[in-house]
Amino acid sequence: VIKHYESNARFIAYERRFPTCHLIPMFVDSEVLEETESEDGSVHNVQRRCKLDVDAPRLLKRIAGVDYVYFSQENTLNKRERTLHIESHNETFSNRVIIHELCSYSAHPENEDWTCFEQSASLDIKSFFGFESTVEKIAMKQYASSIKKGKEIIEFYLNQLEEEGISHVPRWTPSLDAPSSSVTTKPVCATPKLLHEATSNDVTNQPDDQMENQTGTPDDKLDADYIKRYLGDLTPLQESCLIRLRQWLQESHKGKIPKDEHILRFLRARDFNMEKAREILCQSLTWRKQHQVDYLLETWTSPQVLSDYYTGGWHHHDKEGRPLYILRLGQMDTKGLVRALGEESLLRHVLSINEEGLRRCEENTKVFGRPISCWTCLVDLEGLNMRHLWRPGVKALLRIIEVVEANYPETLGRLLILRAPRVFPVLWTLVSPFIDENTRKKFLIYAGNDYQGPGGLLDYIDKEIIPDFLGGECMCEVPEGGLVPKSLYRTAEELENEDISLWTETIYQSASVFKGAPHEVVLEIIDAASVITWDFDVCKGDVVFHLYHSKRAPQPPRKDPLVGQHSSITTPGGNNVQLIDKSWTLGLDYSMVESPLTCKEGESVQGSHVTRWPGFYILQWRFHTMPGSASTNLPRVDDVLASLQVSSHKCKVMYYTEVIGSEDFRGSMTSLESSHSGFSQLSHATSNHSQSSSMISR
Repeated sequence: VIKHYESNARFIAYERRFPTCHLIPMFVDSEVLEETESEDGSVHNVQRRCKLDVDAPRLLKRIAGVDYVYFSQENTLNKRERTLHIESHNETFSNRVIIHELCSYSAHPENEDWTCFEQSASLDIKSFFGFESTVEKIAMKQYASSIKKGKEIIEFYLNQLEEEGISHVPRWTPSLDAPSSSVTTKPVCATPKLLHEATSNDVTNQPDDQMENQTGTPDDKLDADYIKRYLGDLTPLQESCLIRLRQWLQESHKGKIPKDEHILRFLRARDFNMEKAREILCQSLTWRKQHQVDYLLETWTSPQVLSDYYTGGWHHHDKEGRPLYILRLGQMDTKGLVRALGEESLLRHVLSINEEGLRRCEENTKVFGRPISCWTCLVDLEGLNMRHLWRPGVKALLRIIEVVEANYPETLGRLLILRAPRVFPVLWTLVSPFIDENTRKKFLIYAGNDYQGPGGLLDYIDKEIIPDFLGGECMCEVPEGGLVPKSLYRTAEELENEDISLWTETIYQSASVFKGAPHEVVLEIIDAASVITWDFDVCKGDVVFHLYHSKRAPQPPRKDPLVGQHSSITTPGGNNVQLIDKSWTLGLDYSMVESPLTCKEGESVQGSHVTRWPGFYILQWRFHTMPGSASTNLPRVDDVLASLQVSSHKCKVMYYTEVIGSEDFRGSMTSLESSHSGFSQLSHATSNHSQSSSMISR
């Protein structure tokens, strides 16, 4: 209960929170989507889109691929009933997380000098990249904070009104000449700038008769021949949805209006729900404009490493006239491509494939004389093994799927997965939850040579165009792939210098390791039996990898050498951070929890450790000094060559670390040796005892 003000005053005070509120730091921006008022003026409704900078771990934001979270909010002021209702729900990740919040202000039924305030919310997390528990904690923390602030904020602005001399707002009374109905509404404004770019010639500034003319445009019905030739079968209701959505874009959207075929894809993706289709379409149009995707085919030049090692390409068409794309995933070095190109370039390449697919669909529509709106993809998994289940690579794949699903709905007509090996169920378990259910229904999976039998490839592709590597006679120009040379790998700094802005940073970090100056990373573990995972490459020199545990937190490096004993060295090729105090004693202040692992130049190392105790775990890379020969004081030839190879006693590593809750680990790909035992077995093992594993690949 807060001090009494009329509902008008509460609404005025509440409205002062927008477009931003300094009392809510995470509330970045907002924009009015629609504002209506009843004819008698008793009901005032405002719909907004709010932009939030949620206080979430940076790694989680990187994995999710978003910096901000968007919410839809609807405020309804009923002056007659003296109530203010606020309802909001999330737009971002609405297919994974459902957040619904209700707030209300009302006059107390027994004392009109009091105002009642109520607030409630629900949270339903379906899936979120394996971080469901983390997201739940973040959401509960944010909500608990908003409960505390809700009352404080409204009182702050009420006091502000008092300071401005507004101490009383009279109660609403109906006008004598106003209609008694409070149902019919008239639009006040509609400027959804955050949802799309609004046109300056707003329809609300036009005379009423002109608005009436617009609602009955000549395009209120499509030509039947046009539908049959370019769009396919549509029911009258579906046709009406297409017309209305196209008209809404013409009136509201400033920029390129997509073709009917493109609009129709978004409608089909949302089962012709107008509001949902409009929402995702506007988000996609904004995304396309922001990243100049319409010009991608003209501006994107594929790097040579993609031309040589990306095992995918277009290959004729299937029996229904759909463009056919072939991907020899089993022959692709996914890790090598990510390390040589970065996630940004890979995403650009995948987007260019989708743009090319749209163009080919238009061409085939003209060639075959019937609407062709999607393509067929053939994925050959011959050669797929555990190296493809490299966790950072899988995460990059999931992020790419997220972008494609959001912006190219209903473009995949059929996915033929051939020669699926025994390890495929593991990959499918990781990826399938992130693929839309309607899309998963289009998947056909064949193990071994099953695709050659009844119901196989010949049912969908003409015999004359079956590729030679699948037993056909048609030569396929898709590259054969192979391992990407490590000489083509690039550091995080080199990738950041590229002018690509779809994602802002790579998941890898670079570090320099000097003789006498190891590089160290600290991870705080709160829940016992968490899983620490690592993946690193030794780019230069030889290093020894350690994992330590300490009950107390190592202090961060201090810049003033007179104050502390820590050191932090920054070089053009990476950084060097030391956290273990030189005064610490091994076995007393900290302990070793992993046996030292010596790693040679050029080696890739992946591993995991199931923590036994909470506290602080320190990953350390130390310069490896070659031991001299025991039989002579003269240096060995190998030692001399090694010293020449490692100039200035400096090594370099690129690394990625992550902490996963044991319940989310489920046999993570980072522990390649253990993955052979299966997901469920490893998940059970990690919850019962400590285990670790590392694997070196050359």
